[in-house]
Amino acid sequence: MKIIVQKFGGTSVATQQRRDMVVNKVINAIENGYKPVVVVSAIGRKGDAYATDTLLSLINSKDAKINRREIDLLMCCGEIISAVVMSETFAVRGYKTKVFTGGNAGILTDNNFGNANIIRVDPKTILETLEENIIPIVTGFQGMTEEGDFTTLGRGGSDVTGAVLGEALKAECIEIYTDVDGIMTADPRIVPEARVINKISYNEVFQLADQGAKVIHPRAVEYAMKGNVPLIIKNTMSDAPGTIIASSKESKNNIITGITHMSDRTQITVEFNNEEVNRLNNDNNDLFELLAINNISIDLINVFPDKKVFTVDGKDEIKVIDILKEQGLQYKIISNCSKIAVIGNGMRGIPGVMAKILKALGQNNISVLQTADSHTTIWCLVKEEDTVKAINALHNAFCL
Repeated sequence: MKIIVQKFGGTSVATQQRRDMVVNKVINAIENGYKPVVVVSAIGRKGDAYATDTLLSLINSKDAKINRREIDLLMCCGEIISAVVMSETFAVRGYKTKVFTGGNAGILTDNNFGNANIIRVDPKTILETLEENIIPIVTGFQGMTEEGDFTTLGRGGSDVTGAVLGEALKAECIEIYTDVDGIMTADPRIVPEARVINKISYNEVFQLADQGAKVIHPRAVEYAMKGNVPLIIKNTMSDAPGTIIASSKESKNNIITGITHMSDRTQITVEFNNEEVNRLNNDNNDLFELLAINNISIDLINVFPDKKVFTVDGKDEIKVIDILKEQGLQYKIISNCSKIAVIGNGMRGIPGVMAKILKALGQNNISVLQTADSHTTIWCLVKEEDTVKAINALHNAFCL
């Protein structure tokens, strides 16, 4: 049995016209010999009647007088409505469907309401439904505890539902339908010349997603990679082939695959004299440990004998300053920075990539405040006002 999982986002099911397009995509899969499993998000986005954020606006979710269990129950309603509406749309076209909640579909989670972790998936019921030539329509974004409570999987959780079902069902592939033609070399709102990437590796797309590109949930990539199931990002409203996410990348000739960024970063430089270093060590109050105890995440870390340089999210800037003052440390702050990430498996072992990046930025009068690198990613910290210019300069420099 050739199984395909097709996940459709909120914009894909927002109108009757688009829901008809969804049915066409599923029928096309059937005609090509596949047994489809359909996963749906809540209808539309904030402001639309049944979108998750609209449902949350019915209560004061940030200071709710009810607990997370009840909030999750409310949040699950959007996908249930969407799944039943889609079931009716299929019925009009003469296709039998059966709606499953995440729990009905065999997705068992812990009770971390609002951002539940998947414990296991039992695909037995879905497989039985496919054997009966019935199309399962599964509500994305949700699971169920052993006690029978509804849980949600966090923002972007419908992608996770599609991927975890694809892995459990040993699907041929997982199609993620949205309102774009695929993953692009850069944000087209920043780089008008950005193009769709035909094929990209799991690792590269995970880095893109982790570093700010809103392409697919990183946990979805993890599940697909674990089962070695190809992910395909497609557009519900077009016949574009989309982007294939698999174990190998697009071309060995491409050093760089894509560029993304994270805004609102703050760079902090802490300078030590010998007495301060000894005091911190003797008191067992290493600076990074203090930050961790206060739930402050740091990145772009450079450590020298006499100073430490790192970045934090802008929202944590005041908390970090308070800690530094309490410790009596001397520091410098540069607020409103952007972390540019240049990503590509092709840079592994290739000399001169960092030099090319710095040259391109320098030629455009962009100051680089800090750098870091791994085998497949190079990060550059720049002032936020230089973000657009920096991304375009790098996109041009690597002929993306």
